[in-house]
Amino acid sequence: MTRPLILASASKSRANVMRAAGLVFEQIPAHVDEDAIKASMKAEGASASDCALALAEFKAGAISMRYPEALVIGADQMLDCDGDWFDKPKDISGARDHLLKLRGKTHVLPTSVTVALHGSPIWHHTSLPRMSVRPFSDSFLEEYISVVGDALTSSVGAYHLEGRGAQIFTKVEGDFFTVLGLPLLELLAFLREHRVVKL
Repeated sequence: MTRPLILASASKSRANVMRAAGLVFEQIPAHVDEDAIKASMKAEGASASDCALALAEFKAGAISMRYPEALVIGADQMLDCDGDWFDKPKDISGARDHLLKLRGKTHVLPTSVTVALHGSPIWHHTSLPRMSVRPFSDSFLEEYISVVGDALTSSVGAYHLEGRGAQIFTKVEGDFFTVLGLPLLELLAFLREHRVVKL
């Protein structure tokens, strides 16, 4: 008998990716103080990649303590542009600032996934997609913000690659699922090993 599968995240994007891949799971968001963890790790000189992994492990571990017999998936994604860590914009003005800072530059999206069992992580993977943003015009930016609206605040980079946000890039290095917030192919390989999905 396979173990139940839980996604310890409130992310609609991650849930949609998993559901579209045919995974059957329960979604139980983990409530951790992400700001405090990020601030602490930044102060310690940790990389954005280290921070993404720590957040994924915290989330998976918190839910795994409550559901020890389940395989609990935690995931998190950071945005690092020239050493600056971005958070989700709080409003449209913040989204505009994000996009102006990213314009004409390449940033990295350290994206980690962890699986926990009996309260402890048993597997993890981190991918590092690189996103090259074109030097778009101010008029394009204002039209983009007008069309996409408040949805910009749901993404750390104020873009959705699966939608109109594709227009801001010249190059994407990394797989599509990871950019959406989950290294799906690596996760599926792990789940096949544990007979959660068929070989």
